[in-house]
Amino acid sequence: MTTTITTPVIRSATPSDLPAVERLLTASALPLDGVREAFFTFVVAESGGDIVGVAGLEQSGEDALLRSVAVHPDWRSHGVGRALVTRVISDAEARGLRALWLLTTTAEHWFPGFGFHAATRDEVPAGLRTTKEFTGACPASATVMCRECATR
Repeated sequence: MTTTITTPVIRSATPSDLPAVERLLTASALPLDGVREAFFTFVVAESGGDIVGVAGLEQSGEDALLRSVAVHPDWRSHGVGRALVTRVISDAEARGLRALWLLTTTAEHWFPGFGFHAATRDEVPAGLRTTKEFTGACPASATVMCRECATR
């Protein structure tokens, strides 16, 4: 892993990125359930040929799940996570989505900076409640958060 801090490129994930993304998610203690199925809407941060961050968008109807946000420890506190989440929000708005939802066990204080607010599982649209993230990959104790998209 390159440790020289330079601005990474945020780009759409490609199939060849999947093994590196899975390693990063595993190292970050995030679930892999459903990642392969939704991978075509993921974005990655790349620097020097290394995947240093990832964020996913898993769409269901007019809503989507922001999932699998992870940044390599060497790159934390350098704006990589912020750039990834900003890109996913932009992608969701470009798709005309109604809202973004997420589950977190560690970052409930970080996501309000992007306009997310606490919600209940009962408020989550039915299509998202059937994703692997909601049905078992994340614990029932995870905080649910929502952000309405600006295009609505």
